[in-house]
Amino acid sequence: MKLTEMLDESSVVEELTSRDKEGALRELVSVLARRGKLKDEAKALEVLFEREKLGSTGIGEGIAIPHGKLPDLERVVCAFGRSKEGIDFEAVDGQPVHLLFLLLAPENSASEHLKALARLSRLLKDPLFRRRLLEAEDRESLYHTIVEEDERYG
Repeated sequence: MKLTEMLDESSVVEELTSRDKEGALRELVSVLARRGKLKDEAKALEVLFEREKLGSTGIGEGIAIPHGKLPDLERVVCAFGRSKEGIDFEAVDGQPVHLLFLLLAPENSASEHLKALARLSRLLKDPLFRRRLLEAEDRESLYHTIVEEDERYG
């Protein structure tokens, strides 16, 4: 599953204003809701907050991939947010998070959900890709950086 099937430029936030986990999740969910990709913003937040109680989705190296499943979604959707300053996301390595990819999947789509998480994890292992995301000048260049990396991995 390619990122470009889940993420479009309108769901990219160049600089998150929030400085904590809850605020960042609210900000990214709001972006998806405003774009008409989510029907129930409150339910999406509830699912994400419940998932975070199991353990932070801050996977280290400045990355978080908050995710969850919703019954009223037709397909996997994604939002991306960057924080140059960093967000306290209670990441496993204790470091601030700078790159957040939020994923929401239909409740009955275990395989798509896992494929999307695996794809993101694989792409984000590349330190050069992470650096290019941090250095991108604006939303358009952030999105094009993601598209290029997505295409590179076929």
